[in-house]
Amino acid sequence: MPRCKVVFLTGGSSGIGLETARALHRAGCTVYEMSRKPAEHEGITHLSGDVTKPETIEAAVNAVLEREDHIDILVNNAGFGISGAIEFTEPEEARKQMEVNFFGMVNVCHAVLPHMREAGHGRIVNLSSVAAPIAIPFQAFYSASKAAINAYSQALANEVRPYGVTVCAVMPGDIRTGFTAAREKQAWGDEVYGGRIARSVEKMEHDEQNGMEPSKAGAYIASLALKKKVKPLYAIRVDYKFFVMLSRLLPVRFLSWLVYQLYAK
Repeated sequence: MPRCKVVFLTGGSSGIGLETARALHRAGCTVYEMSRKPAEHEGITHLSGDVTKPETIEAAVNAVLEREDHIDILVNNAGFGISGAIEFTEPEEARKQMEVNFFGMVNVCHAVLPHMREAGHGRIVNLSSVAAPIAIPFQAFYSASKAAINAYSQALANEVRPYGVTVCAVMPGDIRTGFTAAREKQAWGDEVYGGRIARSVEKMEHDEQNGMEPSKAGAYIASLALKKKVKPLYAIRVDYKFFVMLSRLLPVRFLSWLVYQLYAK
């Protein structure tokens, strides 16, 4: 009888993370989710931890290993978004964005990867965004954090390939979750920029609230976590796959003009 796969997932108290955890549980996995907020969901074991605090990650990972002695799947989902003009975003706010979205993922991989390598197998799924290949104006630091995840994931995949550990990054587009309400919006400078900051963020939030159901995104991410072989990068939904393909094929100048028309005019 096949061994039950053990999952360690971050940011699973709500949204895409929770739906991914639920989908993996339905698939027969033993799921542990780590987040700062207390959470109780059937079939999912909550562990308290903060991706920016390595000591809490180590404690959570050790708790799983004490119970299960292995971790088969790691899903790095924890993250948040900020918006505002680059000029008017304080450096400490930009660093916070990178600290959670990028270095938070780095911290968790640092704690889990040695155990996967020693076991000779593992799957790491990192949550990125379509905003990685298509940088969004007035969400520059969010885009940068996700672009860093893509680069990290592709490099890591080749580093750990000989040890049976596979890595991919998943790029969702607009998903209808609490992520929108949680975005830290900096409207300072909007008058200077002719109202363009507010217009851009309003359009993005409208698209998000009319976006994909998180349960569909979670099911897709779970399927990748369980897939036998994976590619380095995935976009969710046909239209976003098309946009990502265009970002690779179109001249950079034309792509930049198109993004300007959509999100910066």
